[in-house]
Amino acid sequence: MEKTWRWFGPNDKITLDMLRQIGVEGIVTALHHIPNGEVWSFEEVMKMKDYIESHGLRWSVVESLPVCESIKYAGPDRDELIEKYKESLANLGRAGVKTICYNFMPVLDWARTDLDYPNPDGTTNLYFNRAEFAYFDIYILRREGAEKDYDAETLRRVEELKPRMDKEAERRLVENIIVKTQGFVNGNISENDLEPVEKFRELLALYKDIDADGLRANMKYFLEAIMPVCNEYDINMCVHPDDPPLQILGLPRIVTCDADIRAFLDAVPDPHNGLTFCAGSLSAGTHNDVVELARKYASRTHFVHARICNVMPSGDFKESSHLDPRLVEIVKIFETERPGVPMRVDHAPLMLGDGEMGYNAGYSFHGRMLALGMVGGIMAAVNTLNK
Repeated sequence: MEKTWRWFGPNDKITLDMLRQIGVEGIVTALHHIPNGEVWSFEEVMKMKDYIESHGLRWSVVESLPVCESIKYAGPDRDELIEKYKESLANLGRAGVKTICYNFMPVLDWARTDLDYPNPDGTTNLYFNRAEFAYFDIYILRREGAEKDYDAETLRRVEELKPRMDKEAERRLVENIIVKTQGFVNGNISENDLEPVEKFRELLALYKDIDADGLRANMKYFLEAIMPVCNEYDINMCVHPDDPPLQILGLPRIVTCDADIRAFLDAVPDPHNGLTFCAGSLSAGTHNDVVELARKYASRTHFVHARICNVMPSGDFKESSHLDPRLVEIVKIFETERPGVPMRVDHAPLMLGDGEMGYNAGYSFHGRMLALGMVGGIMAAVNTLNK
């Protein structure tokens, strides 16, 4: 696999020169300065590509060319936005950038309740506390009927949690769930928004009449519209699984499991319609056998996210070691069956001063460098044994 790294552009505190020194081969990035829904011009694409190549690296993957909410819920400007998306794709294809990671998750790209959860070794990780998320849903967001979406044990934990949830604790949850995890990647909510909860309610309301079947139909409509451009320029579209792969906030979720993956691949059977195999997202659902899914969908995987999660009996989950045996097996599968496919590590621990550097949530330097070394070692071992 190609060793890639998610990089947030020239303003990223982690420089391309640093990445070249630690063995990174390809860059995963986007034109973050261009607002959602606007065309990525050929000139802007080439400016980024040339900058990356001037540092001895290549632009391997776009993550992401955002799919606007209006495309997902089929708003009145859907066709106009799809045409702009196709123009951006064509400009990327003309520039030779041909792997596009995107998602079709309504409103939220990913969800965690704690971005700095302490580990016994002194590092910290991302963490999803189901009771805290339920508290946010029920008592901060005040979503109608939210209580019905949680089991009795989770609701019991919420009641235990309530006495400790002062205004500072609630502010932290709001920042972690709907601000800090979203705003740095062309998200719907910016860190400058004064009323993020109210804006979040407005975004959720856009999907009040959209169920899973409706969202699947909208995804198929989008993919069928862009496939001619993908075929012309040999562009691989690879959807990111829902993170977490669970029903949350009353929103439809359609990339959560084996059946979901099979459904969108079958709906648009073009080989350019593929998967970003994020082992971390899929492993956050106990219903998923991630090793079996990797084996089953290797041929339709165009991009790999090498991370993994441990799920507790409570339903809470956190990022696990990149030497987790499941991830070792997954790396073996892709290194053997999809040589050259871009792979990046992410959601690594904060360590050795990472926490003081202001890195984007989940995207530390030292933690990811250690993870890249671990995964690189697995790859080397696999290749040695395969000789």
